[in-house]
Amino acid sequence: MSKAAFVERVAKKGKLSSAEAKRMVDLVFGEIEGGLKSAKKEGRYTIGTLGTFSVTKRAARMGRNPRTGEPIKIKASKGLKFKPAAALRKAAGC
Repeated sequence: MSKAAFVERVAKKGKLSSAEAKRMVDLVFGEIEGGLKSAKKEGRYTIGTLGTFSVTKRAARMGRNPRTGEPIKIKASKGLKFKPAAALRKAAGC
């Protein structure tokens, strides 16, 4: 679902104008982003009945170029993982 479609659904369900709904969605996404930035040391950010975002770290490793078979170095990297809360899993039928 695109962000625009999400905003339209929020506007319709909340009986809001599109501009108000967009501000609300941007506010919520901004708060999640801010929470992730402030939780860098912990590496986790939990939102009650939504779930937990966590930062995963992958170590540097050796890989192979699929075309030539030549060994290459792959840099260490970080990724973002989301674990849904029990209520959200139940709503999704998982």
